[in-house]
This record gives sequence, C-alpha cells and structure tokens, in this order.
Amino acid sequence: MRADIVPGVPFPDYELTDHTRTRRTLSELQGNDPMILLLSRGHFCPKDHQQHLELAAFYPKIAVAYTKIVTISTDNILETNEFRDAVGAEWPFLSDSGRTIQQDLDIQEYTDGYWFWGRPSPEELRQDLREVMRKIRPDWNLAAPGLRESWEGDKKLHFPYKERK
Repeated sequence: MRADIVPGVPFPDYELTDHTRTRRTLSELQGNDPMILLLSRGHFCPKDHQQHLELAAFYPKIAVAYTKIVTISTDNILETNEFRDAVGAEWPFLSDSGRTIQQDLDIQEYTDGYWFWGRPSPEELRQDLREVMRKIRPDWNLAAPGLRESWEGDKKLHFPYKERK
C-alpha cells in the first residue's frame, strides 16, 4: 500500500474519468460534505449490483443530508456508464480501468463472495454518517453555547464551510 494512505490522513485526491467522460477529482466531487466512496469490481458482479441497487433506493436520503456518493469501478467508460444506468444511480461513477487505486490500496481478492456480508448496509451507513455529522457540524447539538446567537447573527456555527471558500 502507498505509504501516504494511513488512518487519519486525507485520502489521496485521485483524478479519474467519470461516466460522462469528464476528468474529476475526488475533492471536487466531495466539496465540503462527507462522502461515501465505493470501490466496485464492476458491472459483471451481482454483489456490486445488489449493493448499488440498495444505495440507489437510499440515495434520496443521502442527497438531502448533505452527503455525496462516488463509485470507482474497474470497468471502462462504456461499462461504467451501463453499470450506473442499470442500477439507477444518480451519483458519479468513475472509471479506474487501469486499477491504480486497487494497486495503491493493495487490494487483492482471495475469495468470491463472503465479503458481501461485510459491506455496510444503508442502516449502518446512516449510523456512521450520524457520527460523522455529529463531529463535523458545530450546529448538531441544539444546546451548544452560542448556537442561537449565531443563527440570529453571522450564522458561522451553522455554515462553517462558507468560511473555507
């Protein structure tokens, strides 16, 4: 694995081609919001289809909750676009047909199925995202000191990301 990919450090800002043939960076797609990053084996995998179908059904909740999703597939652009369409996904799919990220993360497949149950369910993602939001949004706790005053004033506690632009 790349030496700079360690817990607590920002994930590398990979630039890949999306389903519309546009080069995109992960940071551009994420913006200031939390992001769910899915690494996919590709359109051929029924396990990936099932996971993406569940997430497509869950997506309206993810979208209104200021959260992004990005899928990185090992498919070429045509297959990536077909996979996205087949599962009804509304989020960007990126093509990594050269398997750069797979190599950088030293991901090797040694089995063809058991890992499906290890993937987080939409409910588990919701719980994880709740904890992430609790940590990154200063206005999560309505009883936080200064929150009401901020809302009636400069709103910096409610919209801290505006300061970073």
